[in-house]
Amino acid sequence: MPYDERFVAPMREELTRLGVQEMRTPEEVDETLKDASGAALVVVNSICGCAARNARPAVAIALQHDRRPQTLATVFAGQDMDATARARSYFTGYRPSSPQIGLLKDGKLVYMLERHQIEGRSADAIARDLITAFDAHC
Repeated sequence: MPYDERFVAPMREELTRLGVQEMRTPEEVDETLKDASGAALVVVNSICGCAARNARPAVAIALQHDRRPQTLATVFAGQDMDATARARSYFTGYRPSSPQIGLLKDGKLVYMLERHQIEGRSADAIARDLITAFDAHC
């Protein structure tokens, strides 16, 4: 059962106010990612503490970098379940986790941060990992 949207809305806005496009249906996911050229960052957002403390702040820091993906997108795990499942279908070889941050290049996954790589680490450390991936693939 999804969380009350009143609780989730501020968590969604942490990313959308940065210019990250929210994908709430499988169709929106495919429209955004299926034929995307260049680099696409996909953030699987979550209500959990490590998304609030670590993942979303890390994305905010990393997006200040000069080199960044052309496409910025997000789905919300536990809320937009069908969209989240479709986004994760692009994460070939990785099990679902929340939060989760993938970087695709021309539709192929080239970099992944899973929950176990996010949880317990600082936002700055995670942002450095993302910036390294941006430099390599964007």
